[in-house]
Amino acid sequence: MLGARGQASGVSGQGSGPRGPCAQAAWWTVMLALLAAAHAVQGKNQQRITEQSRIELIRGLSSEIVVAKIAMPRGKRGIVVNDKGKINQAQADAEMRNNGEAIRAGMPVEITKITFKSDSIVFDLNGGGRTSKKWYQHIQIGVGGTTQPVSPSPGQPGQQPEQQPGQAPDQQSGQSPPVLAYGSYIKLTFPGKVPDLTPPQVKQMLGSVLDFERHAPTALYSPSLPPKFKEAIKNHQVLVGMDRDSVLSAKGPPDRKVREVRDGVEKEDWIYGLPPHVLFVTFDSDTVVSVRQY
Repeated sequence: MLGARGQASGVSGQGSGPRGPCAQAAWWTVMLALLAAAHAVQGKNQQRITEQSRIELIRGLSSEIVVAKIAMPRGKRGIVVNDKGKINQAQADAEMRNNGEAIRAGMPVEITKITFKSDSIVFDLNGGGRTSKKWYQHIQIGVGGTTQPVSPSPGQPGQQPEQQPGQAPDQQSGQSPPVLAYGSYIKLTFPGKVPDLTPPQVKQMLGSVLDFERHAPTALYSPSLPPKFKEAIKNHQVLVGMDRDSVLSAKGPPDRKVREVRDGVEKEDWIYGLPPHVLFVTFDSDTVVSVRQY
């Protein structure tokens, strides 16, 4: 009897879980339902990016003109940023030491390509860091038995070095040495597969590297600036009548400057891009007198 009572007492003290077959079945049914709901929520949160979302990201970010918040290196790797906006600073520093600087902090850049990988999205800036030649860089012209490329590649032997701030133009030709145009990359990484994203979400993730709210307070909010110039700056366009500050706000520093005397007046051309797409902005003193797109 004592053994029976002790055994009964032991059974009654085994926690508060279900004791009967029906109670156990109901308990397991509830637990399985909770696990299935949790799995469904997790699967929804980890949903892979859809084809429509890819299209929206390309439409919303491709060809966007933004401002680099940090210096970016040349080479194939560029800057690596995770989905929390944290930069892999050690790798960025190593790339900068090994390959040099491609993009300065504060420089306007263009997102020229977006590539989707399984666990990352790669953004090409200013054409990326590739050194392959364009078709027009293979064209050469010859005079007197010598030939010269029509458009030298950046870093190609014979090309003038990048002009440093405050450097005077070439004394014989009156031309400023060309500024070499390099590109870089940003790799946005995720802990798993690339999830479904919207352009505003991606902009927020890249906010530590790129400034998508491209404002120029001295130009855009100046009371003396005509509304049409403010609108042109927002659209990254150049109009006749703008001054140098307005052009810098709209397009950023030029790739090359050329000064020459025309009809007794010294004029300066700001040249953006490379053949076959080149923009010429001509200044007479501090005012744009001509805008030519080729």
